[in-house]
Amino acid sequence: KTCQVSSPQQEAVETGVHLDPSLKEVTYNPTYETMFAPEFGPVNPYRSQQMAAPRNMLSGYAEPAHVNDFMFEQQRRTFSTFGYALDPSVDTTSQNSSNSYIGAVDEAEKKKCNSFSCVSLLGLTVFEVGPKKHDKRKKVQGGESDDIDNYLGPWAKYVDEKDGAKPSEEEQKELDEITAKRQKKGRNEEEAPAEEKTILHVKDAYDYQGRSYLHVPQDVGINLRTADIPDKCYLPKKQIHVWTGHTKVSCQWTPSDSSVCPRICPRSYS
Repeated sequence: KTCQVSSPQQEAVETGVHLDPSLKEVTYNPTYETMFAPEFGPVNPYRSQQMAAPRNMLSGYAEPAHVNDFMFEQQRRTFSTFGYALDPSVDTTSQNSSNSYIGAVDEAEKKKCNSFSCVSLLGLTVFEVGPKKHDKRKKVQGGESDDIDNYLGPWAKYVDEKDGAKPSEEEQKELDEITAKRQKKGRNEEEAPAEEKTILHVKDAYDYQGRSYLHVPQDVGINLRTADIPDKCYLPKKQIHVWTGHTKVSCQWTPSDSSVCPRICPRSYS
C-alpha cells in the first residue's frame, strides 16, 4: 500500500496571496509578512491614528474575557475616583510599583504628610477608608524599670518627634490662609440702604383746582371719608379688572377710601 501525503497549500514567495483582513479562519499557512502586511485600498487622510485603529465597537476594540466582578468594579471605581487603576497586562502578584498602574500615576505617587508620618497614596482603592497601615513609630529606648533616673517608660519620645512647637513654613502658610478665610467670613459687610423711588404714570399729579390725584372724590354719591359700612352692600356681579404682575406682588388700597389701588412690589412702586 502506498500513502501519499501532501503538504498544505503554500503561497507563492514572490507574488503572495491576498488575505481578507475580516477573515477569522484560513485554510492554508500564510507567511508572517502576509498576516501583518498593511491593508490595501483607499485611505482617509483625515483620520487620526486612534480613529484608524481597528475596532468592533464605537469606543474601541472589545474582546471577551473572564474577570472577577468585584475586582473589575473595584478598579473601575478607583479609576473614576483617583484617576489610576491596575494595568491588566502586567503581573502584579510579584511587585506593586508604579509600573503596575495606568492613568494618573504621578498624582498617586505624591506623598500625603501630616505631623506624624508620610504615606504614599499609590495602591489605595475606593474600598479602603485610608492609606495602608505602616510600621508603628519607634520610641526612644527608655532603659530598665530598675533605673529610676533614666527610665522613661510610656513617656518616652518618638525617634522623629520634634520638640519645637513652632509650625513650619508650610504649616504657617496654611494657618494664615485659614485665618484669613475665617476673618473674611466673620466680617459683616455694610450694605448701602436701597434708594426708594416712585414713578408717576399720569400726566400731572394735580388737577386744575390744585387737588392731588390722591384726593378723595366727593361727587360719587357716597361718603368715602367715613369708616362706617354702608347700609347696602352687594356682591360684585361682574369682573371689572384683574391686576397681574410678577411674583411677590400685593394690592393694597391707598388711601383708605379705596379711590386709588396701586400695585406695590418689593422693588418698585407704580
